[in-house]
Amino acid sequence: MKAITLLGSTGSIGTQTLDIVANHPDRFRIVGLAAGRNVEMLAQQIREFRPQIAAICVAEKLPELKAAIADLDPQPILLGGESGVVEVARYGDAEAVVTGIVGCAGLLPTIAAIEAGKDIALANKETLIAGGPVVNPLIEKHGVKLLPADSEHSAIFQCLQGVPEGGLRRILLTASGGAFRDWPVEKLATVKVADALKHPNWSMGQKITVDSATLMNKGLEVIEAHYLFGMDYDNIDIVIHPQSIIHSLIELQDTSVLAQLGWPDMRLPLLYALSWPERIYTDWQQLDLVKAGDLTFREPDRDKYPCMELAYAAGRAGGVMPAVLNAANEQAVELFLEEKITFLDIPRVIEQVCDRHQTENNPTPSLEEIIAVDKWARKAVLEVSETLENRPIYTEVVPEATAKAG
Repeated sequence: MKAITLLGSTGSIGTQTLDIVANHPDRFRIVGLAAGRNVEMLAQQIREFRPQIAAICVAEKLPELKAAIADLDPQPILLGGESGVVEVARYGDAEAVVTGIVGCAGLLPTIAAIEAGKDIALANKETLIAGGPVVNPLIEKHGVKLLPADSEHSAIFQCLQGVPEGGLRRILLTASGGAFRDWPVEKLATVKVADALKHPNWSMGQKITVDSATLMNKGLEVIEAHYLFGMDYDNIDIVIHPQSIIHSLIELQDTSVLAQLGWPDMRLPLLYALSWPERIYTDWQQLDLVKAGDLTFREPDRDKYPCMELAYAAGRAGGVMPAVLNAANEQAVELFLEEKITFLDIPRVIEQVCDRHQTENNPTPSLEEIIAVDKWARKAVLEVSETLENRPIYTEVVPEATAKAG
């Protein structure tokens, strides 16, 4: 029975991981749980899965959590705040830690888990995007495994099983195209928050759904693929695949192409990350190619998705620039969700922040430098956004910076 700690237990990744654990009690048990602010759901999870330790990231909610499970016997260790989440990540005999915390907040707990000798089932892409220069050396130093638990990188990892070293030639990341894949670029000036949150294929959190609409999620995945699989950016491509049946592909040196297919279901990559190298039988719906129908592909529209090009540029710059990009994107998306900037302002703001930092880029950053630049970029987004306050909420013209980035 594999002992697991789960970070981000009340989010989409967390609840699906717990669904796997609940359906395979003979194979998995929960050692630790950590959540953001949802006390009610975390309390229910503690009651069902009986972890030895649990944490709520919003420290002010710790008394509420304690009260919610006061009758439970035995009581788990209960902690609050970011330091509590870090402690959960490194705690006890957990063999693997599933990192489902959204954003750069997952970096420090992931590093703590690595330093404690625990394998990582990586569902938090920002860990490698912002912290790749630090995380990869730690993975090697502590001899732990870093297994991708998101659908695209899991697909690549699955396709690579049995491929000899040096056999990989190119990675092809598939993208749904998000909420606006069928919109003309001119119409994006009218986008409202509710429009961006209507993902055609997946049910996800707000931030990742907006990232899908801008295609920043795929740009970030390009950077993550670079760190996970050691591929040069020139050999990592993106292709729009509206049906989301092929989750990604690899091309080998002889031009053979391998793909991993399945119905859109995040549980499959999560299960593989937890059970690798084994394959566990499930009663999930089997893929019916006739029912799936036509599988189509198209090239991403660079005018519609300028965030994709910004991500490639940040990845090629290296050093702290991916961390700048990631933090700027997180802050810009937050402002968009709060209706403080427009949808088209997201890439415009990110580009300006990245441009501000170009001359200060350190190619071999420390963890402290990455954390510092993350804070700087978020502040810079707020400064840049203030210059947009007098612009109309919805403009008829695609901003010049957006056209330039594409």
